[in-house]
Amino acid sequence: MDTIAQLRKNYTFGQLSETEAPSNPISLFQTWFEQAIKAECPEPNSMTLATADQAGNPSARIVLLKGADQDGFTFFTNYESQKGKDLAVRPQAALLFHWHELERQVRIKGVVERVSAQESDGYFHSRPAASRIGAWASPQSSEIPNREFLEEAEKRFAAEFGDHPPRPKHWGGYRLRPTEIEFWQGRPSRLHDRIHYQLDGSAWLIARLAP
Repeated sequence: MDTIAQLRKNYTFGQLSETEAPSNPISLFQTWFEQAIKAECPEPNSMTLATADQAGNPSARIVLLKGADQDGFTFFTNYESQKGKDLAVRPQAALLFHWHELERQVRIKGVVERVSAQESDGYFHSRPAASRIGAWASPQSSEIPNREFLEEAEKRFAAEFGDHPPRPKHWGGYRLRPTEIEFWQGRPSRLHDRIHYQLDGSAWLIARLAP
């Protein structure tokens, strides 16, 4: 375990200054996201989603971003999962993107709401049939007896729906509407660039944070 403390990297890829920061952070996020795709970062839309239950106990997991625009950041899941239960009682969350190849992170905080049924339907029916069946077969976050339970459920729903399963009512999208966004660019000597946006009414306040 002593070797863990010796692991370190000097960050030299890029830099981020206040003069490069646009007035709207979504524009910068979209630029960085496109650069992550071009850099062939593995699963550039993977992000950590952190929620908390009613008692304030935190929970985090990796989910996939499925939309990012001026309205916010969209992802889809089972509404009855742990994150769904958390968001039902505490509709606030944090997102974290880490693009290792570019030595960048983006941290986002905001309020979360469900997207419309029409938007959930549209995305659900764009998914492969096997994934749509999986949404029916898995009681996400619930205790199950064994792997065979899932496989039998998959067979049962596949036989019932074929290649045209409807969207389950317990499955759909969420949109995080950001109130804070921080862009982190690794720099040498651990003196990283951190540009922070804070929503103030309809405008974004921009500040540099110490690393």
